[in-house]
Parts: sequence; C-alpha cells; structure tokens
Amino acid sequence: MAAAQGRLSDGAGGTGEGKGTEGGEGHTGTAAPPAFRAAVDALRGARLRPQVEVEPTPAPQRLAPFAYAVEAAVVDGEQDLADGRLVLLHDPAGHDAWRGTFRLVTLVRAELEPEMAADPLLPEVCWSWLTGALKTRGLSYGEPSGTVTRASSHYFGGLSERPAASQIEIRASWTPREGRAGVPDTAAHLASWCDLLAQVAGLPPAGPGDASVVTLPQRRDPQAR
Repeated sequence: MAAAQGRLSDGAGGTGEGKGTEGGEGHTGTAAPPAFRAAVDALRGARLRPQVEVEPTPAPQRLAPFAYAVEAAVVDGEQDLADGRLVLLHDPAGHDAWRGTFRLVTLVRAELEPEMAADPLLPEVCWSWLTGALKTRGLSYGEPSGTVTRASSHYFGGLSERPAASQIEIRASWTPREGRAGVPDTAAHLASWCDLLAQVAGLPPAGPGDASVVTLPQRRDPQAR
C-alpha cells in the first residue's frame, strides 16, 4: 500500500511522527481509557467499500496522550489512485483548540491531470468534498481546519521523457461530536473519510447521492503499486 508520508498537524499547532499506541496504552505507558479503546475498536470493525484498502500504521506520539492511526489506498487492480492517513487523537483532559477530547487528523493525496490542477476553484471544491462526505453520513463535528495544496512537477535532462505531473493534497482536522459514554462514532467518520478518498481518486459514489457533486477524472497514468 502506498502510504501518505507527510507530516500531520493536529489543528492546534502540533506536529510529530513516531510509534504510537495500538489502543491499549498511551505513548507514556498509561493505560488507555475505556472511551479511547471503544473508539479504536469501532475503527477496527468499520465496514468499508472494497476499493479502499485500510490498515493500521504507527501513530504520532506528541500530538496527544493517546493516538491511533490508519493508512489507506484507493486501489484499482494493481494501481493506487489515491492514498492517505487518518489519525484519531484523544486527550481525556480535553483540549482548548479542539473543544473536545477527541480529534481526527487527515492527509489525503492524489495525482491529477495538469489542466484539472490549474482550475482556480479546485481548492474550494476539494474542501467541500470533505465537509460534504461528513454531512452525507449525518455526522456532527466542530472546529474544522485544514489546507488544500496543489503542486506540479516538470522533468528535465535524463527525466525529460516523463510527462508533467500534478498532485492535490488535503490536510484537515476536525472534532467528532461525542455520543454515548463520551465515544464518537469513529466508524462512520472513517467511512466518510474513505468516501473522500474515493471521490478524490475519481470513483463514483458508493450509493445514491447528490447528483451535483463533481468528482475528479481518473488520473492519466496512476502509479503502479
């Protein structure tokens, strides 16, 4: 699986990488509270569309006392059309910037046709895909923040035969509203995140949806896995 390797921000100014918790204890060795364990169990048990391959990955250590992460790739045969990472953070004491005890942080990437990347409305459209994916599943959340970045690569010299490549990158974080026993519906948030990945990759919606939603065309030459 092609993993998103960029640094993540928690929406409160923190960044970090490293080996994280697997749901049993925090990075300091403290036993994880029941709410966090339940949230992680829900992530592990989520039912997702088959084109998205999801697996656990080491979580950042310094963003919160407890963290759990997954990486995902949208797969078409032997090709990865988009990839990303989703991190669940938990601070039992709460966090002023989050306005809650849980936070979801994500990085999503996909390659684009250069002409699509030049569309001046692309950043706004990509952000609307994230908020729209959450809204479609009826999820309540707060304090959203993030960036949409597009980059182009042009090749010269010994690499001059390669066509120009463009990439879109979505970095975002939001606070999932907590339900019973203080546990957010992390399975539904993961499913909505996978909907975003699929949309960025150019796949059709998994079910009936808003006909006005625009999806990216499949990139010209997806990278072989």
